[in-house]
Parts: sequence; C-alpha cells; structure tokens
Amino acid sequence: MAIMNIVKDGDEVLRKKSRPVTEITPRIIRLLDDMIETLHDSGGVGLAAPQVGVLRRIAVIEVEPGELIELINPVIVSKKGKQEELEGCLSVPGKWGITKRPYQVTVKALDRNGEEFSVTGEDLLARALCHETDHLDGTLFYDNAIHMLTKEELAELQEED
Repeated sequence: MAIMNIVKDGDEVLRKKSRPVTEITPRIIRLLDDMIETLHDSGGVGLAAPQVGVLRRIAVIEVEPGELIELINPVIVSKKGKQEELEGCLSVPGKWGITKRPYQVTVKALDRNGEEFSVTGEDLLARALCHETDHLDGTLFYDNAIHMLTKEELAELQEED
C-alpha cells in the first residue's frame, strides 16, 4: 500500500466526470487499498478517486473509526430531509463552507468483491456520501455552498475548538 498525493483545487481532473468500473481487477483493489491508506494519513472523512488523480467511480468513507465504507460505482437512490452544515475538502485545504445537503441518503454501490450493497447514512455520513459522489461527477463542495466562511469566521470557529 502507498500514500497517494491528493490533487488540489485548480487541477482539471477534479472537474472531470469519472468512468465506471467495469471489472474489479487487482489494480482496482490496490487503488482501494492505497486510497484507504491515504485517507487515514490525511485525517479526512472521505476520499474519491479523482482526488488522487484517477478518473474512476470509486470512493472510500470512514466517518467513525473502524467503520470503513468502500464504494465502487456509487449511485444515490434516495434523499430525505435537509441539513445545512459546515463542509470542507481535502482537495480544497483551508476553505470551509455551509452546504445544503439531504439529511438522509441511500447509496447503492459495489464492494471490492463485486457484490452490490446499499448504505443509508444520516447527518455527517449523508454529507460524506453526497460529497464523494459529487467528486465522481466533477463537482466540488463549494459548488453546493450557500455560504463560504471568511478568514475571520474560520478563525473564530478555530478559537472555539
């Protein structure tokens, strides 16, 4: 396994639509493993393949330690409720915004064995599922932001922590 470089805002790969995975090969498994290691190293909640320069419909999410979700070809199949919460991105360091997202989301995807499964998440997990799925379509969190925090607002929040 290897820690991969995280692509930063401004790189055109982040704005491109990812291709579906048609076959789960050893290369796809290695990509998943490397993405997991990269996610753990970054301290983030989720990571999509375009964020490591790979235009494939793959994402990994770990909202709670030890509860890793691997998503291959994820599709959002239902959305319920609303939430407006703080969101950031490993590819957009230092910037935070308030986004409008569904409170509950269900996603269908394949696991690393090619088995279809679904996952339903609320609150932070719902945001992460939307955020990572957006990456696969070339959308960044600030495209959904209703307010981007100023430097002063960000400093204020950091003082509260």
